[in-house]
Amino acid sequence: MVGARHLGCVVTSIVTWSNSEGILSTALSREPAGQRPDGGVRWPKAVLWDMDGTLVDTEPYWIEAEYALIEEHGGTWSDEHAMNLVGSDLIDSGRYLREHSGINLEPAEIVEELLDRVVVRMGEKVPWREGALELLSALRETGTPCALVTMSYRRFVTPMLDSLPPGTFRAVVTGDAVSRGKPHPEPYLTAARHLRLAPEDCLAIEDSNTGARSAEAAGATVLVVPNHVPVLPGERRVFRDSLAGLTPADLPALRAGSDAPTEVRVSS
Repeated sequence: MVGARHLGCVVTSIVTWSNSEGILSTALSREPAGQRPDGGVRWPKAVLWDMDGTLVDTEPYWIEAEYALIEEHGGTWSDEHAMNLVGSDLIDSGRYLREHSGINLEPAEIVEELLDRVVVRMGEKVPWREGALELLSALRETGTPCALVTMSYRRFVTPMLDSLPPGTFRAVVTGDAVSRGKPHPEPYLTAARHLRLAPEDCLAIEDSNTGARSAEAAGATVLVVPNHVPVLPGERRVFRDSLAGLTPADLPALRAGSDAPTEVRVSS
């Protein structure tokens, strides 16, 4: 597991967990979100991170768990089916897996068994995507709030959060904390609300069509960094092959509708 690293600034933080909503919120004693030291307003005022496939490359963990679970229960599976689940709500994935694999388990049971397996793998190693930790560090140094918006459940997210300095994410929205998962906008609307920001003032980072649709529907601009599945162009989508080398100073040019040219590139 990657150890916690110093991210270049010292802050006073207050961490609270809302039992009624399952949302982790961290209040930091900083300048207001989006406020520059010179009094101007910057964009984005916050960065909203998808987890699986975007921040960490955990899709291989999920696919490995799917094959093992289905084999144990006498079903069949394929890479095509596995790719269809990338970015999806876990209960929706459980329903899909039950329908297409031929195993006789309830969707909730499927989800819990998959989680048991992938939590173990995350405890062994957090597979960060290239450039992700560096951008997180730089955003923290500039005082730009970040939120984690993932369809994974809290117990799967915890090993990753434990490997980061406290307060890295000011809000954490997990799949077991929302009533409607991606591609519905609820997860991103929830994150923006807990940051007390309009979604339009935020940049979301995603790797899948499902996640991009969710962030777009909420009103956010979406930086798409494709990983295991191709992602279609969209009105509020901008593309990069990798997060490597990306800095906070580069982000304003990514804004949807910006006059700055944005290169649209989809990785192979």
